[in-house]
Amino acid sequence: MTRPTTPAPAVPAVPTVRVLLADDQPLVRAALEMVITEAEDLEVVGEAGNGAEAVRLAEELRPDVVVMDIRMPVLDGIEATRRVTASPSPARVVVLTTFDEDENVYAALHAGASGFLVKDMALDDILDAIRVVAAGEALLSPSVTRRLIAEFTARPAPAAAPASVPAPSPPGADRLAAITEREREILTLVGRGLANPEIATELVLSPATVKTYITRLLTKLAARDRVQLVILAYESGLVPLTAAPSSDRR
Repeated sequence: MTRPTTPAPAVPAVPTVRVLLADDQPLVRAALEMVITEAEDLEVVGEAGNGAEAVRLAEELRPDVVVMDIRMPVLDGIEATRRVTASPSPARVVVLTTFDEDENVYAALHAGASGFLVKDMALDDILDAIRVVAAGEALLSPSVTRRLIAEFTARPAPAAAPASVPAPSPPGADRLAAITEREREILTLVGRGLANPEIATELVLSPATVKTYITRLLTKLAARDRVQLVILAYESGLVPLTAAPSSDRR
């Protein structure tokens, strides 16, 4: 008697990250498309040659991630990022930049970008960056934190108010009223550019506990990701502008 064959277990499908490329240079788009489409879990669903087109295609195609150049015609990548991330169901944006030369990194992150890509970075790093951002995380290395700090430090100090006039609270300071002292400590270290394991060491906590605190901070402060936590730490005055950024840890 022939025994019934047991069907082989189904192999779960690999989730596909849908990517929209926005760059005014066709060669850059072609190179990125070639790299991205070679990955089993990534696919390019559209290409835009300017910022306005990127906003339109993001609305039509609903990609998971938009790889956005900063310097584009019609509408620059910063304003395009602001419009894409302000939509009801926003895609996450990774800024494409020459980084060391680009002076608009802070503005792009403040507009809602969740990370950055450098045009000459390793191909595997490009793919990893897209995956990290698609998973809901922020791609924020200490080197990016240093750039944020430099942007804040370069700003002119506000004029001192007369003694009879109470000094205004820094922007975002009122949002910190909802967090605990321990959460303020965590936020301060995030603002200084420390990664979760480093925060755990600094405060003698487990990495899992630090991750829980970060999740609570994101919820309480209505922050989209770690980038916004860093910006809030400086805008609120929690981390002084004179604070030395931590060394680059990779």
